[in-house]
Amino acid sequence: MSEKYDLIVIGAGPGGYVAAIRGAQKGLKVAVVEADRVGGTCLNRGCIPTKAMIHASSLYREMQEGDRFGVSAERVSYDYGKICTYKQETVDTLVGGVQQLLKGNQVTVINGRGMLLPPADGGNAVRVGDDVYYADNVILAAGSKPATLPVEGIDLPHVVNSDGLFELDHAPKRLVIIGGGVIGVEFATVFANLGCTVTILEALPKILDNFDKEISQNLKMVLKKRGVDIHTSAMVRRFAENGDGTVTAFYEEKEKEQTVSGDYILVATGRRPVTEALFAEGAQPEMNGRYVKVDGDFRTSIPGVYAIGDLIGGIQLAHAASAHGIRAVEAICGSAGSQNIAIVPAGVYTDPEIAIVGMTETQAKDQGIDVITGKFIMSANGKSLITKEERGFIKVVAEAGSEKILGAQMMCARATDMIGEFTTAIVNDLTISDMLKSIMSHPTYSEGIGEALEDAHGMSLHTAPRKR
Repeated sequence: MSEKYDLIVIGAGPGGYVAAIRGAQKGLKVAVVEADRVGGTCLNRGCIPTKAMIHASSLYREMQEGDRFGVSAERVSYDYGKICTYKQETVDTLVGGVQQLLKGNQVTVINGRGMLLPPADGGNAVRVGDDVYYADNVILAAGSKPATLPVEGIDLPHVVNSDGLFELDHAPKRLVIIGGGVIGVEFATVFANLGCTVTILEALPKILDNFDKEISQNLKMVLKKRGVDIHTSAMVRRFAENGDGTVTAFYEEKEKEQTVSGDYILVATGRRPVTEALFAEGAQPEMNGRYVKVDGDFRTSIPGVYAIGDLIGGIQLAHAASAHGIRAVEAICGSAGSQNIAIVPAGVYTDPEIAIVGMTETQAKDQGIDVITGKFIMSANGKSLITKEERGFIKVVAEAGSEKILGAQMMCARATDMIGEFTTAIVNDLTISDMLKSIMSHPTYSEGIGEALEDAHGMSLHTAPRKR
């Protein structure tokens, strides 16, 4: 019989490798199975490379706009190949770091694609190639891959998903993006910054449809100001290749078929779980549609088998998957959960950044909760004026009676860094008054948090009183 482990993790993405390390820290004998490089989609083809490209392209745009600050530069240009090299160096550094962490924690890395087998005498079993490994516990963390569209022409060479776009060695002059969700608007930001002509086709009534309405409206205005053409309620019907190496998207908007052409079409319509070849016959746990069904501790219907991250549906975020992995290991070890996995912040790395956590005002009211809100427009914030930020705001939602913080929505510089303050407040049942006990440093973007909280009391110092 092959070597026996306490825990085998299938997938070394942000959920899998974190679970493996935490298991080893708790004294378990752990192996992680990975068919590609450690770090998963987030590190290799998602979060990190996208944010690196956003940073590089934003720097290029800022250099072009330096005259606003009295700084002029001539012949500002970019080298797309060097941007890609910088992106890859960033990814490689982080991948190397994860490899060292696994090695340092004595986690065995098994290269190959893992398949869950039916339980055997040796415990739960995982096949990798021709080898079978056994463990008391298995965590399924196979992640997700780009979703596709069931439309004609989807397989054309110039119709790509996010993985394919990353493989380009040049920036397209014209890019059509199908999908106005997080992936779509972040790539729109990158290529609009680089001077590309960008068009977004979104089937739903607004971009970032699951975000606060005000965020969607403001982002649409910002992107349009930067030259992005946005069409909502636009249903894509088919793609066709043109004779000049470009491709055309045929879509229906306002009951009329229209077309838009580009060098490439990016299909950014979400992601779906990777379950192909993950389960051998007789080893598939109970499913919830295409997702693996789990309980509150991420147990599946098979004893000793857990599933986390994008495999189980819900919020598809790297830090959510990491939290799931930690919770699953805690359940395996019989310890209480250390994190509140119900409260997950989310960020969008556009410019300005967007970050949310908890409930929106509408969601709270839909649940019958009486709320009070506070809002601060960041154009009155000193740091925002110094850096000439685009339109933005911070909004806080609290329960009317107790003033307990229920949620926050932010669209401003450094929003993805500052949202953690509200996340901490929600998971610890803090109130508006509790948060206001802290003094905000000046001049900082975070002063806007204090102003939004004060506004909930009708006491904001740096904005005109609003009618209630």
